[in-house]
Amino acid sequence: MQLQRVEARRATGAHALIDSLKRHGVRHIFGYPGGAILPIYDELYRAEAEGGIQHILVRHEQGASHAADGYARATGQVGVCFGTSGPGATNLVTGIATAHMDSIPMVIVTGQVPRAAIGTDAFQETDIFGITLPIIKHSYVVRQPEDMSRIVAEAFHLAITGRPGPVLIDIPKDVGLEEFDYIPVAPGDFTLRGYRPTVKGNPRQIDQAITLIREAARPLMYVGGGAIAAGAHEELKELAEHFSLPVTTTLMGKGAFDENHPLSVGMLGMHGTAYANFSVSECDLLIAIGARFDDRVTGKLDEFASHAKVIHIDIDPAEVGKNRAPEVPIVGDVRQVLMHLLRKVKEERIPAQTSTTQAWRDRIDRWRQDYPLLVPIYEDTVSPQSVIAELTKQAPHAYYTTDVGQHQMWAAQFLKNGPRQWISSAGLGTMGFGLPAAMGAKVALPDEEVICISGDGSFQMNLQELGTLAQYGINVKTVILNNGWQGMVRQWQEAFYGERYSSSNMEVGMPDVELLSQAYGLKGMKVRRPEEVSEAIATMLAHQGPVVLEIYVHKTENCYPMIAPGKNNAQMIGIPDRPSAPSHDVIECPSCGAVNTSSNTFCPKCGSKL
Repeated sequence: MQLQRVEARRATGAHALIDSLKRHGVRHIFGYPGGAILPIYDELYRAEAEGGIQHILVRHEQGASHAADGYARATGQVGVCFGTSGPGATNLVTGIATAHMDSIPMVIVTGQVPRAAIGTDAFQETDIFGITLPIIKHSYVVRQPEDMSRIVAEAFHLAITGRPGPVLIDIPKDVGLEEFDYIPVAPGDFTLRGYRPTVKGNPRQIDQAITLIREAARPLMYVGGGAIAAGAHEELKELAEHFSLPVTTTLMGKGAFDENHPLSVGMLGMHGTAYANFSVSECDLLIAIGARFDDRVTGKLDEFASHAKVIHIDIDPAEVGKNRAPEVPIVGDVRQVLMHLLRKVKEERIPAQTSTTQAWRDRIDRWRQDYPLLVPIYEDTVSPQSVIAELTKQAPHAYYTTDVGQHQMWAAQFLKNGPRQWISSAGLGTMGFGLPAAMGAKVALPDEEVICISGDGSFQMNLQELGTLAQYGINVKTVILNNGWQGMVRQWQEAFYGERYSSSNMEVGMPDVELLSQAYGLKGMKVRRPEEVSEAIATMLAHQGPVVLEIYVHKTENCYPMIAPGKNNAQMIGIPDRPSAPSHDVIECPSCGAVNTSSNTFCPKCGSKL
């Protein structure tokens, strides 16, 4: 491609930054000004007056980082946030770590003290470059304004390519003020040495994967957030349907595969469906696609999918084999690899062979019937699961964000989301994420319904962003499931700490959310009785503007199924004991030492009789 060269003109570093952001398609920036970043905000003032870009003034920098994160998750585009030096920069850290853990593309711009003052402990100086090194994909300190446009171009490329992630640009105040002969760098018009993500999978390994899929009697697709990032939804569906492969997703993978599809077994892991966890315990082939074998998924790692051969497809070579050594490792972009695999299947006219796996799918269907997700009904109090079920009924196509805790897991169990319509902090588990993330998603997609599901503990972490909703009229609906506790903490204290509820009750000091919302100029609502839930949700959805709906739910409701610490996926608590469940007894193979369940007659690893 022939790139047009632009004549140099005098401009400041701040102008180079804002102009470069606009050239990369940035329409919204979430941020909070301060002394060191004022030159950039002065230039942003001019840019907003010209149109085409909007700054959203948050009430706390953590809100800015989570809003940029939600923006990115909802669209697949790079989210952008600003913060000043010192506390402004450090307030962004939790949001940066959240995005890093979940591989979310973001560009974070921080102000810094002038170059001459760096290292002198100047007012509001912190080494944000050093602070964020473990939680960032890449970092820059702009030493010369001439480097600004190139650095922005590199940052956007790094954030969105390969395994996505957050990139930091730290800008000293005088760099923003300094004039120079500005020549813009267009997107992609640079050479980034040493950065060459592997996109296409190895053909020989793809052939091996096809062979294993054809040979498997009990295959299972295990799909993570990498499939969302790659936009591989159609390819996943085609592969699953061709070979009749049951599909389970992680918390990050929700929406990658239609959960209403008969091949879907829902989410697996600590609070996954019983039938997903039984399936992964009994499968003989696990096809891991854009997943990282996280501890909340695997339970006791050495017993995770212990009967299965593993195909692992991921863009990040560091993830392949990190926690589980695969028989077939494939490094590459998930969508590209699946496209190659499906093309090979068509070219060689490889038959579906669905009859081979029919008995396996029948067995999963029996588990599905025996261990369904249940919605308890109480006469005088609201069950939290019933609220999620009602939201699913009334707003099935909404974009949902969540905070972290029991409400997050109930939402993951009962919502049936489309691609990118599930937005939740998975890896870091960040309370306070839901409201600002919903704000970012709604700014990105103003015509879509965006609903935040929160808990009374999580909501208080970033409730100040109600002010941002009010200022810009961001039409986010927030539903708070209030049980008066840090619910998941209480559940663990009940189950594993002798019912010693240390510092987990939140009732004293909880604000009246209805009045609080009204104080911000928003509509607030309160529900206490089961018969009020449906009408309240309908009223909330019909209102033209932000709404906060607080629903008082059953105080001691627990989230089940649940895999206890140190147990394998088949050893769940909170499910009935039925004959169709796999055996929980674990035995070692006398020949090779592999871990097996007592339901096996022969070791699947070495073939020896058990």
